[in-house]
Amino acid sequence: MRINILQHASNEGPGAVKEWADERGHAVYVYHPSDFGILPKVDETDMLVVLGGPMSPNDGYAWLEAERELIRDCMGSHVPILGVCLGAQQIATALGASVHAAPHKEVGWANVYRQSDALPGLPEKLLALHWHQDMFELPAGSSLLYSSDLVANQGFLVKGNVVGLQFHLETLTDNVREIAINDGAYAKTGNDLRQTPEQIMRQAVPPENRQAVYTILDYLSVH
Repeated sequence: MRINILQHASNEGPGAVKEWADERGHAVYVYHPSDFGILPKVDETDMLVVLGGPMSPNDGYAWLEAERELIRDCMGSHVPILGVCLGAQQIATALGASVHAAPHKEVGWANVYRQSDALPGLPEKLLALHWHQDMFELPAGSSLLYSSDLVANQGFLVKGNVVGLQFHLETLTDNVREIAINDGAYAKTGNDLRQTPEQIMRQAVPPENRQAVYTILDYLSVH
């Protein structure tokens, strides 16, 4: 399979997604649409992964709309998609759901709780990394996968092969450090999780997170 990854920030890479692809023998192509304005074509995409970033789908960048058009085209061709944070918001927006300020800004580690068995094999609870202050409304026809204590809409499955996650499971230890040292100021104001960059980096990445990423990607690869 050719896994096309859209990366929007230099400090938010594919992490465990690339590990999964390498272990499964899939080819990985990483695009940086916010830097170069280049996106893959649908007919060269076997799976699309849309990562996070500091932007909002509501920003008026042409590349964001082009990205949403790619998402809609991939869905029309039944190409599986995983969206993380901004990526999940982009999927929701592409399907006509709104993205707006969340009731709480979540920056740091917090539990998410499974809300359905729509995607088999996922654990009932995960300690996930959060780095957001916006949230998506659920797209029409989607199943809610996870909620946190502060923000209800944390993950969804739609169309049988499209997953959006507001939180980060793909981050490995080095990725957490990279995010925190470069964007740590974001955690210091209005953060309802009340965690400092130093506290965020001290928390070990739970091994269950990597396994959950693998479960999601294995599911998407056959649906």
